[in-house]
Amino acid sequence: MEKQYRINEIFYSLQGEGRHTGRAAVFVRFSGCNLNCPFCDTDFSQHTKMTAAEILDEVRQWKNCGFIVLTGGEPSLQVDETLVSLLHQEGFYVAMETNGTRAVPKNIDWVTISPKNCFVDQCQTLVANRVDEMKVVFDGVHDPKPYSRLGNHPYLCLQPCDTGDAHRNQQVIQQCVEYIQKHPQWHLSLQTHKYLNIR
Repeated sequence: MEKQYRINEIFYSLQGEGRHTGRAAVFVRFSGCNLNCPFCDTDFSQHTKMTAAEILDEVRQWKNCGFIVLTGGEPSLQVDETLVSLLHQEGFYVAMETNGTRAVPKNIDWVTISPKNCFVDQCQTLVANRVDEMKVVFDGVHDPKPYSRLGNHPYLCLQPCDTGDAHRNQQVIQQCVEYIQKHPQWHLSLQTHKYLNIR
């Protein structure tokens, strides 16, 4: 039987975070995660089971943008080299956003690790075999310094945590800015899609 992937949603928008901010992108959001972060904003109660061919048929309508982001949840629980190869054949540059607790397919073009182990009770070790960008959620409490040593000189991003409280968010943003000023190897990443009110 052909493999089926649990898909939360597929949509076309702009990348709102990290190194590729502002770039048109097709998003394939996989359902399910091996962590339970307190600030997660994705509803995994509903999903559609799709084959690789069905995913390809859906994303093909936006192939002119040439950029696809596999996200979640935790996409490394499901994504394999077969799916990535099919997306490559369709002309897509394939990026993945992962929490880094699992190895990713070797043929992924760009890997963004956003570690969450300091926000969850589960003890998780970063084992991803590849990192091009380290995007750390900054809450003003946990020191991101240990993550700057991971990978082979990855692009380093600090993203202020959306706490759900406007006053606290302003404090976190200010602390994040001050941290980057003291540690300029880091770059500020904002969730620009939220400011723009787009998906």
